[in-house]
Amino acid sequence: RRSVARRQGDSQAAMSKLWGGRFTGKTDPIMERFNNSLDVDRVMWSADIAGSVAYATSLEAAGVLSAAEAGQIREGLGKVREEWATGAFVVKEGDEDIHTANERRLTELIGAVGGKVHTGRSRNDQVVTDLRLHLRSVCAELATELAGLVTLAAKRATAEVDLLMPGYTHLQSAQPVRWSHWMLAHAQAWRRDHGRLVQAAERMNECPLGSGALAGNPFGVERESLASALGFARPTANSMDAVSDRDFVVELSGWATLLMAHLSRFAEDIIVFSTQEFGFVKCGDSYSTGSSLMPQKKNPDAAELLRGKANRVLGHHTALLAMIKGLPLTYNKDLQEDKQALFDSLDTVQAALKITSGVLATLQPAAARMRGALNSFMLATDLSEYLVRKGVPFRETHHVAGRAVQLAEERSCALTELSVADLQSLHPLFGDDVLAVWDFDASVERRDSIGGVSKRRVLEQADALAAWADAAAEGLSASGAARATPAPSSGGAGRSSALTALQTDVHVQLGRAGGLE
Repeated sequence: RRSVARRQGDSQAAMSKLWGGRFTGKTDPIMERFNNSLDVDRVMWSADIAGSVAYATSLEAAGVLSAAEAGQIREGLGKVREEWATGAFVVKEGDEDIHTANERRLTELIGAVGGKVHTGRSRNDQVVTDLRLHLRSVCAELATELAGLVTLAAKRATAEVDLLMPGYTHLQSAQPVRWSHWMLAHAQAWRRDHGRLVQAAERMNECPLGSGALAGNPFGVERESLASALGFARPTANSMDAVSDRDFVVELSGWATLLMAHLSRFAEDIIVFSTQEFGFVKCGDSYSTGSSLMPQKKNPDAAELLRGKANRVLGHHTALLAMIKGLPLTYNKDLQEDKQALFDSLDTVQAALKITSGVLATLQPAAARMRGALNSFMLATDLSEYLVRKGVPFRETHHVAGRAVQLAEERSCALTELSVADLQSLHPLFGDDVLAVWDFDASVERRDSIGGVSKRRVLEQADALAAWADAAAEGLSASGAARATPAPSSGGAGRSSALTALQTDVHVQLGRAGGLE
């Protein structure tokens, strides 16, 4: 009798799992913990419920569920949603993932009919649908953060357009540029990051639900309607590919890696420019720390952490690529590890974007120090161009200007201290008007091509970026307001983002905003 009771107990425990029917023995407790992913995937609770609501409606349309049963399921899922939204949901033993937890609670609320919601559905197509829904919302949030960062850079560039600083190649002073132009150089990279995010979100916006475990759905579920109900552009085309595809995970991870590389380059500039040796900028107190030993120190910790956390995101990307490279079709449990890596990367990115905005907003440029760092040798190219305008081939003028630099170095004087006679000894076409070359402001104004450092071109660039960012933000708001979607959760990108009106169809939201490049 004890043996029978033990087997019955084991059977009841197995029934609490979505996969327990063929198993009679208990799972090793260590294996239970090793297999459990709820701590990571619980952030997809809203997406999981939205998918189940839409799937129940599809089962009703296919005649698998009666109208009464479908209504019970939708009502029950609404209650489960409310529990998650209010923090009242209680996780129980056996809730190994968000799908198990939600279905278990649904069945507790409405009885056995709750088990019908999984008819023809596998966790294989369920989890990848949840993940796409969840990430779609995250993409919208990150796109908003990026557009805001570009707006900030454009506004500062306009306000501080008259500040000059040295431009560098090989970290050696090269030519005079505008401080604003340096800022907008980083903003252009961020705008490209926005465009890549839009494109990745568009490719991701296909619905795998209805693919089953790998071979499709046998109950006549209308996948086009199901995709439309969930805001997807289309259903996936191949059921085997649908449940095993994690290209969109790797693509978003790659996007995050490149964005963090761009933020790291910005941070590196700030770190260098804020040293006493450069002294071009002062970081705001809100984004700096001191030393536990040296009272005079003001360290650019925010920038250093941006640089350091880029390595973390790169590591996650490498892990994801290593994970998928050897997997046979179709679904394999290895894919459970995709979310922890990606969610952490996207959380890191979201925090990094906020920190970057704070650093940029509170950065104090030292105008006099930057202008004081301009040196006469940075006008050597202007000197060669003076002769070009008199008809001398550039290759010859480059050589002449190089000899002028050499002459100044031999005399230990500035290039601007060479006399007209000195220059005429190097080439007879130098005239008295050559002295006009020694003007940093005139130098930047001469570089007046599109994308150049003249004042009008920098302002033109700043205006264009500001207009682009405004259009992106307006497009997100307008498209989101027109859609009714499930209630949102709260929190950051990876931990608890969910579906809101702003976050429904990101390829429409952002594509119409001019983000597609």
